Amino acid sequence: MKRVLIVEDEQNIREFEVINLKRGGYQCVEAGSGEEALALFDRDKQGFDIALLDITMPGMDGFTLCKELRRRSPELGIIMLTARTQEMDKVSGLMLGADDYITKPFSPTELTARVDSLYRRIEVHHTSSRRGATEEIRHGEFVLNLRRRTLHKSGQHIELTQVEFQIIEYFFANPDTPLDRTDILSRVWGEEYFGEEKIVDVNVRRLRMKVEDDPSNPRHLVTVWGMGYKWCTEH
Repeated sequence: MKRVLIVEDEQNIREFEVINLKRGGYQCVEAGSGEEALALFDRDKQGFDIALLDITMPGMDGFTLCKELRRRSPELGIIMLTARTQEMDKVSGLMLGADDYITKPFSPTELTARVDSLYRRIEVHHTSSRRGATEEIRHGEFVLNLRRRTLHKSGQHIELTQVEFQIIEYFFANPDTPLDRTDILSRVWGEEYFGEEKIVDVNVRRLRMKVEDDPSNPRHLVTVWGMGYKWCTEH
């Protein structure tokens, strides 16, 4: 069963999300606060595929909850709900480890489509892990293990979300090749994704903080102005 943790303090919005996601075949677990959601997550034995988090909640807000959930599970899919005017909230949520965001108000179609898209990416991640492939991709001090879905730098493990891993995998498969933002978006988020390209930029920024010695002066994950990014293997 596809399981979603829905965290929203406004009951009418939470009920709207539950009704539509149940129609889409998801089992929904509800929480009216960040504290309740974290307690449910910690007690749960079945595991969640996706967490849908409102940002503005009394007590523990969505940002704090996102950070705590990501700390507990790199593989959990996280979608933040933001208001149309909260541009910085979108960036902040992604930098804390969210995989996507939905801007309020949203339609049932958009809600289901975005959750479906993230769930498909998670399934690809799990399927690849179960295939039993043993191959690795090595670039200098970096080793990407395609079976374990892990990245190491000089022997040190780098914790990646499933979206970050997919981005790095795409770069490693195309070293020293400029990759367009649109191509990265289609490859990682899917051709049917109808969000904004800036989600690529924020995830690259987040990756630089993990893989670069000096993120403000990247040596590996570099910008190709007017196009996108590339992974450099020679310096």
